[in-house]
Amino acid sequence: MYNKSRYCDLIKQEAARLGFLSCGISKAEFLEAEAPRLEKWLNNQMHGEMGYMANHFDKRLDPRLLVDGAKSVISLLLNYYPEEEQKSSTYKISKYAYGQDYHHVIKSKLRELHNFIVEEIGEVNGRAFVDSAPVLDKAWAAKSGLGWIGKNSNLLTQQVGSFYFIAELIVDLELDYDTPVTDHCGTCTACIDACPTNAIVEPYVVDGSKCISYFTIELKNEIPNEFQGKFDDWAFGCDVCQDVCPWNRFSKPHREPLFDPHPDLLNMSKKDWEEMTEDVFKKVFKKSAVKRTKFSGLKRNIDFLKK
Repeated sequence: MYNKSRYCDLIKQEAARLGFLSCGISKAEFLEAEAPRLEKWLNNQMHGEMGYMANHFDKRLDPRLLVDGAKSVISLLLNYYPEEEQKSSTYKISKYAYGQDYHHVIKSKLRELHNFIVEEIGEVNGRAFVDSAPVLDKAWAAKSGLGWIGKNSNLLTQQVGSFYFIAELIVDLELDYDTPVTDHCGTCTACIDACPTNAIVEPYVVDGSKCISYFTIELKNEIPNEFQGKFDDWAFGCDVCQDVCPWNRFSKPHREPLFDPHPDLLNMSKKDWEEMTEDVFKKVFKKSAVKRTKFSGLKRNIDFLKK
């Protein structure tokens, strides 16, 4: 019989060496508690035009349908909190998009982790996920004891906050499993009170179709006029519900050079944003997640903020 607890220790030590903030492990099984929540959220059209959210309902809830023979879900957190932020009087982008696109940065780390597991343990099949397939990453991270789902529906961690990416490695290796932590939101409603578009419709429920991140990144059509003047100068994404969370007082700057911003980004004024050409866009956001909205999408967002 192999030593499951030794393997867990090895995996967690390697995750720390690769720069991950923390690592937790869960049994790969059907997420029973999430099924009614996800169904209700979709039925209430809270995914807006994000049609892909309604796809692969069964796979979202059961990792064994994504990875043959899956036994364990290894969840990992990677800090992206920046050392320096944009100046306060300009159009804002979400802090996660300051540096290079996290999908690529984390995928390569997950490949390294998988290779390490194969070298140290033997033939282990697995698949890496970074916000790119039907995996309920926050639910798995919470199940693995990495934090709890807060009232803003983000994963929160005591003494750490929430400015981190979540990723998974789903493997066909049985391991020892971590246990969830308790909720530490208490009576706090800072995120609900601060949301500029009232997208947090009740504690733990975010109406995605009212969220500034949805409007500025996912929405392909024009932004509805009823939200004019409510965007608080956010041009790509929105961090308000994280910025006001008391647990984010514990945020510490990341140590991942690839997440450092392009030197021009932090100093851009509103005028710089408004006069940005496609060439400047390509230079400043060369490998950034901001490219997802394309130059035309960013211009649309800035034009909406100028109204």
